[in-house]
Amino acid sequence: QVQLVESGGGLVQAGGSLRLSCAASGRTFSSYAMAWFRRAPGKEREFVAVIRWSAGNADYADSVKGRFVVSRDIVKNAVYLQMNSLKPEDTAVYYCAAQVFSGTYYEVRSYNYWGQGTQVTVSS
Repeated sequence: QVQLVESGGGLVQAGGSLRLSCAASGRTFSSYAMAWFRRAPGKEREFVAVIRWSAGNADYADSVKGRFVVSRDIVKNAVYLQMNSLKPEDTAVYYCAAQVFSGTYYEVRSYNYWGQGTQVTVSS
């Protein structure tokens, strides 16, 4: 079993920055990719960013491209999401997810493990 624990959420003004962290633990951690999703009030969970664990290449949702950066630390088994130029519409619970095998990276069903989520609130 793999456990994912997010941290770093909080309240920030529009235009500000936050850095989310996700620590993976449990059995020997092996993952094809790690991703961030988010769920805003009244909306479905949506893809934000993904990074392939071995290659390090990333993909982003159009809504965050150019503002968010995903990175990973293989030694620490951690993934990060640097969020800049935050907007009120970025307000959501942010979830870390692990994908064991290659799959459609923007689909919730492609991911095997999920964290509990961390709240990000952006005030206008």
